[in-house]
Amino acid sequence: MNTRYPLSLVVALALAALGTDAAAQTLYKLIDKNGKVTYAEKPPKDFDGKVIPLTIDPNANTATLPKPGAAPPPPSQFSRPTESDDRVKAARERAEAARKAYKQALASPGEGEVTFMGNKGGGTRPVPSEAYAKRLADLERAAKEAEEDLKRAERG
Repeated sequence: MNTRYPLSLVVALALAALGTDAAAQTLYKLIDKNGKVTYAEKPPKDFDGKVIPLTIDPNANTATLPKPGAAPPPPSQFSRPTESDDRVKAARERAEAARKAYKQALASPGEGEVTFMGNKGGGTRPVPSEAYAKRLADLERAAKEAEEDLKRAERG
């Protein structure tokens, strides 16, 4: 009797079992009656909520890294900035200043720019004045225009 045949059959079956386990894995998403979401590796017994099986392909979760090679040379400390570098830098500074002004106006409105109205159920809600709403719209538009100018400057 040849003993290599049963041994090779056992090895082949073991490799096949490992291959199917690594090819796809199942995770279970459990949502209870209060809406709380948990995850489990095995389906639960006597769970009164919703159970959603999630099949996970571990081969789909791979990252492609750049190939190692020569790094680009560092910029020379003796090189002069070009005119386009200056335009990009100035456009970046304008965009940052416009974003900062808009965020600051949102975070801290001036006196009289927001009034608080009472709600029927209690509490209050802020109501911006027309002048404040116009100022916010102008600042937002200026920030968007500065972002567009920056993109144009970066493209050249």
